[in-house]
Amino acid sequence: MKLSNAIFATAVAFAAVAASLSAADAQQKIVLKATDVHPLGYPTVEAVVRMGKKLEAATNGRISVQMFPAMQLGGEKEMIEQAQVGALQIARISLGPMGSVVPELNAFNLPFVFRDPEHMKKVVTGPIGDEMLKKLSDHPTANLIGLCWMTGGTRNLYNSKRPVRTMEDLKGLKIRMMGNPIFVDTMNAMGGNGVAMGYDQLINALQTGVVDGAENNEPSYSSGQHYRYAKYYSMTQHLIIPEILVFSKRTWQTLSKEDQDLIMKAAKEAQAEQWQLWDAMEKKSVADMQANGVEIVKLDNSAMAEAVKKAVYEKHAKSLQAFIERIQAVK
Repeated sequence: MKLSNAIFATAVAFAAVAASLSAADAQQKIVLKATDVHPLGYPTVEAVVRMGKKLEAATNGRISVQMFPAMQLGGEKEMIEQAQVGALQIARISLGPMGSVVPELNAFNLPFVFRDPEHMKKVVTGPIGDEMLKKLSDHPTANLIGLCWMTGGTRNLYNSKRPVRTMEDLKGLKIRMMGNPIFVDTMNAMGGNGVAMGYDQLINALQTGVVDGAENNEPSYSSGQHYRYAKYYSMTQHLIIPEILVFSKRTWQTLSKEDQDLIMKAAKEAQAEQWQLWDAMEKKSVADMQANGVEIVKLDNSAMAEAVKKAVYEKHAKSLQAFIERIQAVK
């Protein structure tokens, strides 16, 4: 009996040790929740999914990423709030909400602030981009770490009436714009009539003639099949707005320096991959547009850019002039 009790006690002790080791192992495992408004397969989502696989491989499964795409955790406002309190760790967001935190970021939302997509890439992946990420990360109340930059391509004009090659061609056309006053003023300065409207209302507005057209990048235009309602797509490139991948500062501060460095390295690799994925998606979208009879118009946008800078910058960007000059000095 005494022997049986001894064996039982030993078994209990071993079980306790095993449970303790298992608990310690579980504590070491880190699952990073990531989110995006876009669906699986979209370049920003796919880049973060690949980032997670790299982290998992580099840590033998200790760090992994769980992706919640397609607004499963809410829109960008909710995503930011959840990241700030540590309820999720990684979010891909547009720059609009960050302008109140780092005012210079508002410059990236300005029309024609970048000469072309390559200029934007050089700005955000160079010293200016690094400086903006650091300002966001160092902000005492933002509670976010800026990881890297991503691209959403160029926003171009499309309409149902006629090819637009000049400002004169835009006269009288009602064009749906995002609700920001800067964007509405931009279209007005370019020669059209800017109409602030939610994206969810656009298809019906195109069908009923409430608007004659809108503006967006090629993948959004193609995947939304907007060519069914507006077949003239003009490469105005009036907006080239970068996006940002952020990390919860609350979670970041619980990580070791080694894990922080590993995540930052994987994020920079995700940045490069996302740009490549975007380029491929853009080419596929253009081929789809051509197959569906879209007239893609190449044009000289210099007159539009000049008109917008006089009307929009004077009204919305006086305090950003020095920063804008730094951006435009990048070659």
